[in-house]
Amino acid sequence: MGRIVTVAVSTLNQWAMDFDGNLRRILESISQAKAAGAKFRSGPELEISGYNCEDHFFESDTRLHSWQVLATLLASSVCQDMIIDVGMPVMHKNVTYNCRVAFLNSRILLIRPKMQMCDTIMYRESRWFSPWTKERTVEDFFLPRIITQVTGQTVVPIGDAVILTRDTCIGFEICEELWHPASNHINMSLDGVEIISNSSGSVFVIRKAHMITDRVKSATAKAGGIYMYSNLRGCDGGRMFFNGSSSVSLNGEIVTAGKQFSLAEVEVTVATIDLEDVRTYRNNIRSRTHSAARSSPYPRVKVEFSVCDNGPFKLTNDMMDADNLDRKEVGEFHTPEEEISMAPACWMWDYLRRSCQGGFFLPLSGGVDSSSTACLVFSMCNMIVDAVKDGDNQVLADVQKIVGDFTYIPKDPKQLCNTLLVTCYMATENSSSETKARASELASEIGSYHHSIIIDTAVSAVLGIFQQVSNLTPRFRTHGGSPRENLALQNVQARLRMVISYLLAQLMLWVRGRPGGLLVLGSSNVDESLRGYFTKYDCSSADINPIGGISKHDLKKFITFFGYKFNLPSLGKIIQAPATAELEPLVDGQLAQLDEVDMGMTYQELSTYGRLRKVQCAGPFSMFCKLVPLWSHCSTREVADKVKHFYRCYAINRHKMTILTPSCHIECYSPDDNRYDHRQFLYNHTWKWQFDAIDNQIQAYEDDK
Repeated sequence: MGRIVTVAVSTLNQWAMDFDGNLRRILESISQAKAAGAKFRSGPELEISGYNCEDHFFESDTRLHSWQVLATLLASSVCQDMIIDVGMPVMHKNVTYNCRVAFLNSRILLIRPKMQMCDTIMYRESRWFSPWTKERTVEDFFLPRIITQVTGQTVVPIGDAVILTRDTCIGFEICEELWHPASNHINMSLDGVEIISNSSGSVFVIRKAHMITDRVKSATAKAGGIYMYSNLRGCDGGRMFFNGSSSVSLNGEIVTAGKQFSLAEVEVTVATIDLEDVRTYRNNIRSRTHSAARSSPYPRVKVEFSVCDNGPFKLTNDMMDADNLDRKEVGEFHTPEEEISMAPACWMWDYLRRSCQGGFFLPLSGGVDSSSTACLVFSMCNMIVDAVKDGDNQVLADVQKIVGDFTYIPKDPKQLCNTLLVTCYMATENSSSETKARASELASEIGSYHHSIIIDTAVSAVLGIFQQVSNLTPRFRTHGGSPRENLALQNVQARLRMVISYLLAQLMLWVRGRPGGLLVLGSSNVDESLRGYFTKYDCSSADINPIGGISKHDLKKFITFFGYKFNLPSLGKIIQAPATAELEPLVDGQLAQLDEVDMGMTYQELSTYGRLRKVQCAGPFSMFCKLVPLWSHCSTREVADKVKHFYRCYAINRHKMTILTPSCHIECYSPDDNRYDHRQFLYNHTWKWQFDAIDNQIQAYEDDK
């Protein structure tokens, strides 16, 4: 009895609007799946167009080019003798849906639209797509002529249906449907669907991987079955970094899984499973069988095709010997420090190779933030060298194109870092010798092409222009100046570093005899962005900011881990050094400016404010009420003062968040204004009504004592 099925899930690094490249990667995944003996291949969400086309989804061109790619797939000999489903936008009755298109041997079987839109976190699907709301209903879809010419079909079913082969039944979920409280997979499994494919575009968030694993496993734990989870990976053109980790599960256990982080553009994960394991598991859950006996049927698209083969086969679930299992490969999770070392590194790699630039330029101050950014570039270089050693020809071709040498083979991460990363310590009279030494030492350890320069002449020149206009000379506060003078003198240093950074980024490869330019890296962490503790259009204003979504607390843990892993002694000194902007004069040779003193709050407090404000949706009053029991070491009035100070600073500096340098989304409380955290940028910073409510609550607390 034929009951052995081989299925394949695809992890693809797609690029929004890159129809040619997306087609190439889809075909490669199908070819790999076919070579592994798979009879059913599934891929990630919107893989034909790319997920983050955003308002390009309003354009008829995007749908046209998606149909053209599909026509190429339908006509390809690579795609024969296998059921394949691919993701693309489809317009039906003047409504655009996010769809899976399943086909076999040059004929479309079913167009299955997404039924639950994702509009949380980074997602805005309802802006471009509508959900299919007609449960267990199909309609006629009239195909465009370019498809009819290939398939000979005029009409195919579109809607909430499943595919019935000679030997099993296949159903579909799309991303958010797995997360929805009333997931489709339960009803499908009760109606005898044995293989369920989920095509996803799940974004990376630090410490999130276990959530996906739990949901994928639970999808078949209660009702049995095979669950195929295909996810995008990498940067497809925006702030999202997709999480990878495609997997195949059986009866509540992951039997095989792809990598979460990799530079590979195509990864195919294959599983061979006995369908009798599904049937036995389900039949032994008696309450399930009783419910299944009275379940409502799904429309079935009948296909004269067998996805099963007769043995002998080595079953994937039999290979998963618990005593010999590499858990990192099948569901165990990276530590947060490992996630930080790899996710931004992969995101930077995609950005670098797809922007056709020659490397990165980083203002390296010797502090935690810029040093973390430098380490992420070094991590990227290690991943590139490892990928080339493993035979990834696409990575080799990309790095050769970046360096402008098609004979170059990267073998040493430090040498590659010297080629790709230029670092520069930009000193003023307010800089200390300690930070300069730490920056130089780290640059030497990771191999970056490093310079130390003094920019005092540029600062003096700009101040000279102001003196011509005003006949006044601003002074620092330590020299008797006002707060306005003090802040202006700090900001001119910070902004000049940005100007100099872009000058060096444009010309340093010219100096080194190479073509092209460099991408400028920013290094402002998520907590400073939330507080607004940076100068608008200073050296945090860059092309991309790898650490813009990471908290200070996590950055410190990361560089401690990274220093130990790669034997970088300088990072130990950097983690011990006090955080300072070094924009005010030294006093007796010592630092007079510390970040946490300047901010009036600690980085740990900022992290707490951020989570309450964004994740728990707390305004000033709610935040105060939540913090009173949490911060029992403070009096209620001290808590109130802290909350009020944070919200005043937040309101005054909110405008800065509208121009944050694009960063890889990592932390759940990011204030990124572009896509994640939509709020007005003009506030009444007195918060009179809200602060009065806090004061009234304090009075109520005191009256109860």
